[in-house]
Amino acid sequence: MSEPGTTEADVGNVQLLSSMERRNHSSLAEFVFLGFPNVGHVGGWLFALLLLAYLFTFCGNMLIFLVIRLDVALHTPMYRFVSILSFLELWYTATTIPNMLANLLREKKTISFAGCLLQTYFFHSLGASECYLLTAMAYDRYLAICRPLHYPAVMTPTLCGKLAASCWTCGFLCPISEVILVSQLPFCGYNEIQHIFCDFPPLLSLACKDTSTNVLVDFAINAFIILVTFLFIMVSYGRIIGAVLKIKTAAGRKKAFSTCASHLTVVLIFFGSIIFMYVRLKKSYSLTLDRTLAVVYSVLTPLVNPIIYSLRNKELIKAIKRTIFQKVGRTHP
Repeated sequence: MSEPGTTEADVGNVQLLSSMERRNHSSLAEFVFLGFPNVGHVGGWLFALLLLAYLFTFCGNMLIFLVIRLDVALHTPMYRFVSILSFLELWYTATTIPNMLANLLREKKTISFAGCLLQTYFFHSLGASECYLLTAMAYDRYLAICRPLHYPAVMTPTLCGKLAASCWTCGFLCPISEVILVSQLPFCGYNEIQHIFCDFPPLLSLACKDTSTNVLVDFAINAFIILVTFLFIMVSYGRIIGAVLKIKTAAGRKKAFSTCASHLTVVLIFFGSIIFMYVRLKKSYSLTLDRTLAVVYSVLTPLVNPIIYSLRNKELIKAIKRTIFQKVGRTHP
């Protein structure tokens, strides 16, 4: 029954507005990716390039993971961490690159709201796990170079396993609050994600209410995870460099630096891009910059990991050759 003073036209307008609001909210049961804009005829080449990068990343990280697991000579803490990092990169790239490849081929580049939240959660969980894992690897190198006499007693297989498990556990717990906050936001009207995959900043820009709380929570969590772990890594390497410079022989200094150079290269590439992307109080600086940084930390870093850890590591190259020759020898007696 309508209130006194209202007409049928007023009631009709209220019902129409209510219907439009429900329709606007329900229309965002899925999002549309803008992905790589204006690629045109270059889309085929971009697809081929991205596919090659993904195949190389997958095969390279899988090879490193399997060789370290199969070769007993590499069952040391340093190589155990490298194998765990390679395993993590397999899943890290699988959360985004296959979807990016599919979007380059199809006209309707859509993803469901639930699927978008899941992609965002797993991408950030694995990214946070990598931050913690790189920190554990820096601690391992610090002990090996600065505390060589205590290293075998401290960095035992048990401690190595506990550190790895802690990295995965903390990583998967970190983004839960951010995902819950985003899931409670109202999304209406415009549903085009200005990015190449689902992420918190482009999702927040689509919400039709104030998201300052979300931005502040994202900043606090990301700043803690990224800056604290990066600071710990830099302090560890500062001490490592100080210890290495005290080595009297040039050969000794070169050997000590070579064991850390690959890890430090990965750290600088990975943290350099995610600091600019996630440690900020703005939703976005520039769409082009955001997409470029996303390619760096989601495609480039996992791509260069196998190159850095294999081509620059003589022990690992020898282990790969041993493993291949052993398999060939068994199949062809």
